[in-house]
Amino acid sequence: MNTLFVLLDGAEDHPHPLLDGKKPIHVAEMPFLRFRAVNRFRTTGKAYTHLFLNEFFTGHPPESSRAALEALGLGLDMSDGRNAFRFSPARFVDDTIQWIYDLGDIKDDIEFHVKDNLWILEDYNPEINFFLEGRAVLTMDYSDVPDLPSPPVNTRYVEVPGDLGKLVNKVAEILDGVTNYPWGCGKLGHIYPGFESMGKMTAISDSPTSLGICSSLGYDIRLIQKLDDRFPVAAKALEHGNVFLHVDEVDEYSHQKDPFKKIEVLEHTDEMMEKYFSDAERIVYFADHGTSCVTGEHILTDVPVWTTFDCKLKEGVITPLKEVIPRILG
Repeated sequence: MNTLFVLLDGAEDHPHPLLDGKKPIHVAEMPFLRFRAVNRFRTTGKAYTHLFLNEFFTGHPPESSRAALEALGLGLDMSDGRNAFRFSPARFVDDTIQWIYDLGDIKDDIEFHVKDNLWILEDYNPEINFFLEGRAVLTMDYSDVPDLPSPPVNTRYVEVPGDLGKLVNKVAEILDGVTNYPWGCGKLGHIYPGFESMGKMTAISDSPTSLGICSSLGYDIRLIQKLDDRFPVAAKALEHGNVFLHVDEVDEYSHQKDPFKKIEVLEHTDEMMEKYFSDAERIVYFADHGTSCVTGEHILTDVPVWTTFDCKLKEGVITPLKEVIPRILG
């Protein structure tokens, strides 16, 4: 019997003053989850989704850069030792990098000007693909791989060196300080195999992060931007093997510091789960980390694992992340 794994990305949170000191996950009305997923466990969370998922599915932390894994999720060329660079929208203010999670009207502008100035990198055979809210992954034959600060915490400005820095600064000059800033840069490293008990699996997400992890492990991947469109695809795929369904929007609204949108997407997810999976016997809900609607930052904390069936996890005990899948599917 096949198992549906549902990642509620960043579902953990801080108690919120606008919610009478409660967390969004506790305020959200989710009758399907609460009625069906009656077995409640916890595991060790990680700071980022790719760190969590690689260990969740293989028992090992990843040895590839985040950008390299995301390049796989977007189908970009990582052959012959090419390096990958994750771009996230940011604003340069004095000596600070301020990350932007809602670009609004300038989303198209930032994508246009990055592409329009990609000629700066033409000697390195660049290839780029944009995804949610102006984010992108760039791959190229470029040896200067800087160690740069990463979101979501605003940080001290660090100059991007070389021709890549010229591109970043050119876009910032045009857009009055707004640009795409690279981080998580590097190559593909050693890929650990997934747990044998996972068997055949299809991964469905709008996030190249999770899809890149799954692609590296040989699983089928489906990049589907709209949340509602993921559920019928997942239901069909569950007929033929295990399924990983990623609800990235939970994390996204947390970064925007909007607890009400977070509650709304949690409740809508529950409605869609009941619509498409009311007869599914094996469902695993889990989170990878917390994301605070108070600060907009990730929270490194233990995270929930809820199942609709009995397994070898133990209530009241924090199960090491690398042991979760073996105990669920073993």
